[in-house]
Amino acid sequence: MALLKKTILSGMRPTGKLHIGHLLGVLNNWASLQDEYNCYFEVADWHALTSEFAGARQLSANIREMAVDWLSAGLDPEKSVMFVQSGVPEHAELHLLLSMITPLPWLERCPTYKEQINEIKDKDLSNYGFLGYPVLQAADILIYKASVVPIGQDQLPHVELTREICRRFNNLYGNVFPEPVHLFTKVPKVLGTDGRKMSKSYNNSIFISDTQEDCVKKIKTAFTDPQKMRKGDKGHPDCCPVFMLQEVYAPGQVPEIRKDCESGVLNCVDCKKALLEELLKAMDPIREKREKILAQKGRAEEILREGTKKAEITAKKNMAEVREAVFGKNHV
Repeated sequence: MALLKKTILSGMRPTGKLHIGHLLGVLNNWASLQDEYNCYFEVADWHALTSEFAGARQLSANIREMAVDWLSAGLDPEKSVMFVQSGVPEHAELHLLLSMITPLPWLERCPTYKEQINEIKDKDLSNYGFLGYPVLQAADILIYKASVVPIGQDQLPHVELTREICRRFNNLYGNVFPEPVHLFTKVPKVLGTDGRKMSKSYNNSIFISDTQEDCVKKIKTAFTDPQKMRKGDKGHPDCCPVFMLQEVYAPGQVPEIRKDCESGVLNCVDCKKALLEELLKAMDPIREKREKILAQKGRAEEILREGTKKAEITAKKNMAEVREAVFGKNHV
């Protein structure tokens, strides 16, 4: 007898182009999970509004761009449900019900909330939506009765909060939801071309949509070891963003690159040339697939529409069970 597949829910906010940090840290992992799990991958447009509410009209273009990146990275609509969060209103209904039972201190102690309130000064984060987004996140997971949530280590508090909300709901209204567990994903350290964390806001990203020419230009102008001033100087690879990309794209060559860099034999120009060869080799198939998807006008949007319909069927069924658990069978 075949074992039933467990269900996974994960998502991304459509806030702009995706870069190779997203590819290496999230999309490659999602693609690898598709055969083992029932996968729901969410375009989290309501989540985007928690901090980007002033730019709501840009979301449509961002959603299309992100969907194309997902497909080019290997997400398969025959294996996974790719959908738009706002197209499934049951997320909002469950979010409302969960907000009634979630104590305010649970949200205020969230490490990500406190960190971003302190660090992000160019956006207004004083809205309820930003404080309450972990409750919406819990609704996203629970509405599909997802039992597994793939995350990086820094997102563990969000899953733990979902588990707390889930336990409280089940204690109050009956055992409706499975308590989800985390699935840690290996997230490689991906620095941008300026040595900081890769981020579009720092203008230091290599995007999935970049052409070969874009990649070449960005790598050629990327920062390297600040202490290696001249050819022949001994290098310090562990503080060099180019070397860290070598660790991702040319792992078999890393010991030799490290040795030659530290001894001063390898100069930065040749190191960048070696990285470009491996980077382009990895990105070319993704770029070609992306071009084919773009050539099929409206295909990405069609896939999202079909996926949203599938997601809504599951969400409606589960939400009916939630209403009965909360209000009883005879609630008007």
